[in-house]
Amino acid sequence: MNPNDLPRELTQEASSNELLAAVRAVAQGPLADVVEACDRDGFYPRDVLQQLGAIGVFSAHLDAPVGRADYGLAIRAMAEVSRVCGATGFMVWCQAVCGLYMQASGNPALMGEALTAHASGTTLGGTGMSNPMKSYAQIESLLLKATPVEGGYLVNGTLPWVSNLGPDHACGVLAAVMNGDEPAGREVMFLLRCNAPGMELRECPSFSAMEGTGTYALRLTNVFIGADEVMAEPAKPFIARIRAAFVMLQCGMAVGVTQGAIDSIWEVEAQLGHVNQFLEDRPDALQAELDALTTRVMKLAETPFNPSVEFFIDVLDARAHGAELSLRAAQSALLHQGARGYLMSSAVQRRVRESHFVAIVTPAIKHLRKEMARLSAEVMPA
Repeated sequence: MNPNDLPRELTQEASSNELLAAVRAVAQGPLADVVEACDRDGFYPRDVLQQLGAIGVFSAHLDAPVGRADYGLAIRAMAEVSRVCGATGFMVWCQAVCGLYMQASGNPALMGEALTAHASGTTLGGTGMSNPMKSYAQIESLLLKATPVEGGYLVNGTLPWVSNLGPDHACGVLAAVMNGDEPAGREVMFLLRCNAPGMELRECPSFSAMEGTGTYALRLTNVFIGADEVMAEPAKPFIARIRAAFVMLQCGMAVGVTQGAIDSIWEVEAQLGHVNQFLEDRPDALQAELDALTTRVMKLAETPFNPSVEFFIDVLDARAHGAELSLRAAQSALLHQGARGYLMSSAVQRRVRESHFVAIVTPAIKHLRKEMARLSAEVMPA
């Protein structure tokens, strides 16, 4: 039968299953082969990322004609990668949200060929939005300053940690627009190219479980940003529009790292189940909780741009639940595996560290709880 003769929803389901099967093949093959090098030696798996891009992982959430506009599929694909390597799953998220920025910008220079190249993994990039997100939550101040000049802005400042970068990469970042020495009361968001004049990538200290993520400190000295790089100005309305999608996509990391930990528990069940039965957070209970969370996230993913505050609170809560569950599952995997899980070569040791990252990457659990409390007070005043 010709696929064109099938009902549209059946064709999409088959296509989605094919994509996930292709992701699993890459994750359990080429990625699994280099996961120790990523974790221990800081190897950046560029080839793996570009394989994932070629099969459609980075375009799944994007609107047509570039992608499928399926956030649930994008999250499930990210989970399959994170199940094998949380660090690479994080880079999938970095690439995905950078594509989100580019498409949502509406800037023709960032769409068309540029977006197609990014969505296919031909070009790679990340997101330097940790500091701005913390700034909007009143946790820290904006670190980049943009001075208006003819044709654009000159941007100065330093960002401490930005991931999925390299000399030929790019990332979405945000800077405070200045009026002389004073803030002008608005921000500009833009695509920062790592090879731009005045842009410097600086090596970071060694990270726990994140060595292979292409993470650098950025130093900008009079970097010119023209109209072709601008994503939004003013930036706050843009951030409000994409914030739920930004946070929601991170659930793929949490689901994948948690599933990997549960897999590690089952690996030793036949040998150690007689004594492991006395531990808390057993694999069947963890799996049931993860399945329920995944179902919840898939429902949220049907409307990633829902503008309501209540919806965003639900997204934040799901993201927090995912972080907390990944912590519990990774710790339980270590306890279930016992001494073998304490070897540095053990996947359990890596997942414990990866779960810590899921819990502290922006927005961290404390950031999530702070925002939920603030937003809840707004919609349900005392």
